[in-house]
Amino acid sequence: MCASTHWLASATAQSVLERGGNAFDAATAGAFVLHVAEPHLNGPGGDLVAVLATAADPSPLVLAGQGHAPRGATIEHFLAEGLDHVPGAGALAAAVPGAVDSWLWLLAEHGTWELADVLAYAIGYAEHGVPVVPQLARVLATVETLFRTHWPTSYALWMPGGVPQPYSTLVNATYARTLRRLTASGTGATRAARIHSARDTWRTGFVASAVAEFAAVPHRHSSGGDHAGVITAADFADFAPSLESAITAQFRGTTVGKAGLWSQGPVLLQVLTVLDHFDDERIDPSTALGIHTITEAVKLAMADREAYYGHLAPADAESVVRRLLSPRYSGERARLIGEVASTEFRPGDIGIAPYTPPLLPRRPAAVADGVGEPTVQQTGDTRGDTCHIDVVDRWGNMISATPSGGWLQSSPAVPDLGFALGTRLQMTWLDPAAPARLAPGRRPRTTLSPTLLLRDGKPVAALGTPGGDQQDQWQVPYLVRTLALGFDPQAAIDAPAFHTTAVVSSFWPRTWGPGGLVIEERAGDAVVAELAGRGHDVTVSGPWSQGRLSVVTRDPDTGVLRAAANPRGAQGYAVGR
Repeated sequence: MCASTHWLASATAQSVLERGGNAFDAATAGAFVLHVAEPHLNGPGGDLVAVLATAADPSPLVLAGQGHAPRGATIEHFLAEGLDHVPGAGALAAAVPGAVDSWLWLLAEHGTWELADVLAYAIGYAEHGVPVVPQLARVLATVETLFRTHWPTSYALWMPGGVPQPYSTLVNATYARTLRRLTASGTGATRAARIHSARDTWRTGFVASAVAEFAAVPHRHSSGGDHAGVITAADFADFAPSLESAITAQFRGTTVGKAGLWSQGPVLLQVLTVLDHFDDERIDPSTALGIHTITEAVKLAMADREAYYGHLAPADAESVVRRLLSPRYSGERARLIGEVASTEFRPGDIGIAPYTPPLLPRRPAAVADGVGEPTVQQTGDTRGDTCHIDVVDRWGNMISATPSGGWLQSSPAVPDLGFALGTRLQMTWLDPAAPARLAPGRRPRTTLSPTLLLRDGKPVAALGTPGGDQQDQWQVPYLVRTLALGFDPQAAIDAPAFHTTAVVSSFWPRTWGPGGLVIEERAGDAVVAELAGRGHDVTVSGPWSQGRLSVVTRDPDTGVLRAAANPRGAQGYAVGR
């Protein structure tokens, strides 16, 4: 079974499974197709976080494909450039690209297919074209002036005949050539050796050198000034993917596995441990009381995210997680949830001095941002990003992956490669006191947040969604509906969704909207009115506008597989047999 945010990725992954590949072969093939089909949501210059379990070992593991800050990315350098935040667009904000290297590592270590066979799908779509989904056309129309005026390589790559129209065909022959060169570079006596050889080419060969040379040329950033990037070829060689043990917590008898404090993943665990103190009726997301309770729990967890999360030393991270997920602490946080909405920034007391970031009010026009598609400004500044893919195979291998970054609108396209660098460093602070501070070698606190569920120690579901700061927010009601209220996965995805804006944005210029609550109009007038009466500043969005969840499931007793995908935007797709 496969489910993803784009039908071509799902169909590709399923094709691999039909031809005998395993879940890791399939996910890798589908992910490279996402580079071509959703270039406004992810790219080869971006990042990857995945949670997986193998048929041989059901323990949940995190594939850490989030790149780190380059050697030259210091707070002092950014301040000397006249910046008070890391920009939201431009190569100065680039972390070391981690997605491609991590996918290839996963394929070498846990897959079964040759690299050429896996990449053949993406190469074919890049050479022959993919349909331009409406949101991609809107993104390109928004940044047309930026591309034409300041980023000519992006204009030449994405708009050779003008802004593409919805459902026209988009090709990227340059990226196809990059993938062909990468495939041809793989040499060795074994399949794994050939893939690792291709990885070496990515890390130390033509890709790294082309990126470093191009990024060093000053170009327009979202700050309005021109800056040179600091990433070098040596930074590429510094990156190495890794498998880490997932952080876990229990909710209604199910184990939930997430990435560590260098991501926002523990937010979901904190929210669920707080909600586990309430009965089902109190947290029902079809009621105003349930929405209110979930929203207030999210606000508390998100405040802790700003106060304590970051790429910490392992012992420090373990200590912080243990305190944040302790029953005593979750009980204290649950008791803070009252009958009316809080507009305060309220990190908890875990015996460590909390960090308080600048609390800059969000512009009114930005309050409803984040519907799982990018909200893009003419400067290239993007909020709400990403794509997602879930795969489970006949043997019980399972993976939930959220690739992102390297959006076509994030920085100028590298002309010899056919893709852009990402801007994940915008999620760091230029403050040495911040746990998520900018520093060479440190991962930015990424928003990428896939999820794996286990029951009695066996994987039963892989899920996730795009959406930046909303990723875990949209997963909470899904998990409440399926794990507490007995919803079918598709019904849970289809149900009205919501999120709070009382979150310090991870995206430049790092604002927040205290009291804000965005909800799909299908929730109903009575629910909206009660939420307003409880003090929430409610924005009603379109009936099918919030979230892009997908999920695959497996019953370990019967082996029966299921999948579900998001109907919003008519783009997500679930497939299997």
